[in-house]
Amino acid sequence: MANIEKVIIIGSGPAGWTAAIYAARANLSPLVLAGRPKSVPSLVLPGGQLMLTTEVENYPGFPQGVTGPSLMAALEQQAVRFGTRIVTDDGLSPDVSNPDDGHTAKYHDCKAVDFSSRPFKVIGEDDTTYQAHSVVVATGATANWIGLESEQRLALSGGGVSACAVCDGAMPMFRDKELAVVGGGDSAIEEATYLTKFASKVYIIHRRNELRASKIMARRAMDNPKVEVLWNKVVDEVLGDERITGLRLKDTKTGELGERAVSGLFVAIGHTPATQFLAGQLELNEKGYIKLKDSYRTTTSVEGVFAAGDVADSVYRQAITAAAMGCKSAIDAERWLADQGIQ
Repeated sequence: MANIEKVIIIGSGPAGWTAAIYAARANLSPLVLAGRPKSVPSLVLPGGQLMLTTEVENYPGFPQGVTGPSLMAALEQQAVRFGTRIVTDDGLSPDVSNPDDGHTAKYHDCKAVDFSSRPFKVIGEDDTTYQAHSVVVATGATANWIGLESEQRLALSGGGVSACAVCDGAMPMFRDKELAVVGGGDSAIEEATYLTKFASKVYIIHRRNELRASKIMARRAMDNPKVEVLWNKVVDEVLGDERITGLRLKDTKTGELGERAVSGLFVAIGHTPATQFLAGQLELNEKGYIKLKDSYRTTTSVEGVFAAGDVADSVYRQAITAAAMGCKSAIDAERWLADQGIQ
């Protein structure tokens, strides 16, 4: 009979590594399928969206800030210290090396799952099937990007392109500068309104002549003297080499091109939860996020399967809230296993 893991964790962002830390310290010897590194920010990275963030200034315990990759490497090292195992090309490797040396290229994705019966089955990218008494899904959600090479390059390098105003908007590089937000829904309006606390001016770039946001949200933005909406415009190119210097905009009605100088671009056109591999195995909400049975637990529609982080959170999407859910999921899994008589 194949070895049955006590808990398998799918994903390796703040939620995944925190779940691994707590599960490992509870002597559950968690197994992690961390994912493969991708070359563009529209896809999931091992370590989650923080791998695209150069400076993290709002994670507790780092008064001078910390880079996203460094924070994720530290969480990973902490998880491994207590006995977390990671599926790699070389087998189950506990080794953690420098986050810049490409070690994550050895990590494995999860291709599919079967939660129809216990033990649960988790299928890796090489078709290896792992069995587990419990599973934590912590695969996150990715920001929807415009899709420009220049946008992705400057997002990856910390050059002033971001998908989270709450995460990055207060950074010194954006203070007292003219910034732009792409989008027309409530999220875009919230981002733009938040940025007015720091920016000298915020342009909302919207492809139509009417915002999709709720009327109260739209009015709040329109009444703010720092906000200007650029109607019927899309971003044709992000200008700048190492740092964003401006945008080339295209008029959606006339096709006319023009440039606008800005020092930051925030893309707020939604997020996509990484739930495609579940293929109907768990109940999802209307946005595709994993549906939790209640607001304070991490239990899903399948008993013994738990969800943590942005894959189940369409509201906050912060590293600290993801880590908190990772903690909760490991505790929920530990208690559930105990109730099943699995020590």
